[in-house]
Amino acid sequence: MRAVSADQANTPSGAVFLSYASQDAEAAQKICEALRAAGIEVFLDQSELRGGDVWDERIRREIHDCALFIPVISANTASRREGYFRLEWDLADQRSHMMARTRVFVVPVCLDATTEAAADVPESFRRAQWTRLPAGETPPAFVERVRRLLSPETPAATRPLAGTMSGAISAVREPIRASRWAKPLLLAIVAVVALAALAYVVANKFWVSKQATTEAAPAPAAAAAFNPPPHSIAVLPFVDLSEKHDQEYFADGMSEAVLDLLANIPGLKVIGRTSSFQFKGKNQDLRAVGSTLGARYVVEGSVRKSGDQVRVTAQLINADDGSHLWSDTYDEKVDDALKIQDKIAANLARALQVSVGADYQQARPSFKTAEQYDLYLRGRHAIDRWDKEGLESAVTYFQQVLELDPNSAPAAAWLSAAQEAQAEFGYVEVRDGMERARSSAQRALKLDPNSREGYIILGVVQYVYDWDWPAAERSLNEAARLAPRDPIVIANLGQLYEALGKWDDSSRALETALTRDPLFTIAHEALFSVRLATGRLREAEAEARRVLQISPTYAEAEYYLGTVLLLQGKSDAALIAMQQETQEGAHNVGLAMVYYAMGRRGESDAALSRAVKEHGQDDASEIADAYAYRGEKDLAFKWLEQACAQKDTGLWGIKGDPFLKDVQNDPRYKALLRKMNFTE
Repeated sequence: MRAVSADQANTPSGAVFLSYASQDAEAAQKICEALRAAGIEVFLDQSELRGGDVWDERIRREIHDCALFIPVISANTASRREGYFRLEWDLADQRSHMMARTRVFVVPVCLDATTEAAADVPESFRRAQWTRLPAGETPPAFVERVRRLLSPETPAATRPLAGTMSGAISAVREPIRASRWAKPLLLAIVAVVALAALAYVVANKFWVSKQATTEAAPAPAAAAAFNPPPHSIAVLPFVDLSEKHDQEYFADGMSEAVLDLLANIPGLKVIGRTSSFQFKGKNQDLRAVGSTLGARYVVEGSVRKSGDQVRVTAQLINADDGSHLWSDTYDEKVDDALKIQDKIAANLARALQVSVGADYQQARPSFKTAEQYDLYLRGRHAIDRWDKEGLESAVTYFQQVLELDPNSAPAAAWLSAAQEAQAEFGYVEVRDGMERARSSAQRALKLDPNSREGYIILGVVQYVYDWDWPAAERSLNEAARLAPRDPIVIANLGQLYEALGKWDDSSRALETALTRDPLFTIAHEALFSVRLATGRLREAEAEARRVLQISPTYAEAEYYLGTVLLLQGKSDAALIAMQQETQEGAHNVGLAMVYYAMGRRGESDAALSRAVKEHGQDDASEIADAYAYRGEKDLAFKWLEQACAQKDTGLWGIKGDPFLKDVQNDPRYKALLRKMNFTE
């Protein structure tokens, strides 16, 4: 076993650690040389590393200090359960869990056709985006991706998929399957939707930068003078200062709860959680933060928990000049954490001299014991992972809360969100998962008729799975009545309007959501879909690039950019984007379309054959797109019918699919719309 590590410096800014089995040394050498040629610091240890203390000390230091860990996966690693590379993988997996919300750390590379199921890799490697580099041949697109990920400006990796409440719920997960054009905001919803109880979630997706030959994005406009609304505020993630640094879930819950309370103050513009949490773990100038978010004031805080006591410190800062306007420290028992949140919100309101109206006093979720509250926060934190294990843990935590207190509406609502995500990501059978999610959402609404989260999740199930458009509209309108300024609610309505083909209404809703949450990637992606559907291709491209700018590793981002470039006739640029797409299904479908446009029929056939063979059960709607683009209508309808029978969770956006325009006059298309309960 040999290791390729970064330059052996203690600074991780330019470090890459390449881990591989000795049988793959030649391929690893190729990858290393390609990175070096681009000026990326990589050290290749060409001597055999021995076991014992020397190996242990060196490897631990390298993995601790590196900025990126690249495990090289192949049949050689899949067949071996022992070896130094396995020890390296274990160390990297441990560090990955600690860095999960800070930045991308693991960048798996596969040299052959080894599948994730057969690879026998740590769970964190499965969650990361895989790149196929046959025999170590390293294209410029991969080198550019590594360069981008090493950039200190690269934000935390987040990965939401569809746009359901789970989607809103999160913003961090790598989708197991493609969700067509716009992802149901349910999954984008829960990430920013703050339960009045206190919550934790994260939101967004992945992308990578374009090669130099790709058409450059429009140059950003000159920075405008700092002039946000006078009563605008952003709540940054509170910092965990506990001795063991094991209370991040509690600190995130505290900051989100304060944000949620402030959002109920009339006349106060509160920046959405998705945007403010983009600055988690970063020590950036607060003026730059305020300018980026459009907030005049910024709230910072910290949490230190010890035993049954918690100390919370909060401060209010003027983002224009950095002056501190107010700060306070609260020492309470953990049982009184909700009381601390109320105090902070009220004191902030007074410090801002905002008149608190009658609607500020909202019904707060209550937890009878500190144990229930802790389990609830742990569940919210687990959802943030958006992988199979994380969602299973979240379901378990929320069920434990409900076992202790069957009347906990927040636990029921978030249980529904986790169950919906399990179904949407393919971790459980779609029908069973969606029905469980519906049942939990209805339970939440029975316990609390004013649960906006319950209405959001129910609405998402109704439009993503039921295709019951009137019911979905009623549910989401009820959520909007309860929280008219919530960007997650507004964005979900925007996606529902998109599904119905109400392009102007959808555009207005999404633009409104983005004024309140400017870095909300799922809303930018949804707006991309609307622009694409209405033929505004340059604006669609700008939105796709905006997603990339905010979240360089956003799932299927390269595929989306590639599609709009293809529709503009920019085949060469589209090919680069599709080659960089790391979701295998979308990668092959995208290549099939681009190669067809370039007259490379054999390569198009091969890519589409791979997509059918490997992802026919979960990417049916995208496979249909490829066949439709190639003019093979019968096969396109075959796969559309299969998507309909499978209850493909991306099929709801069919009306906005630009690749189906040439089949819309076919009677079979109208029959399909009727099956989905659309009115023609």
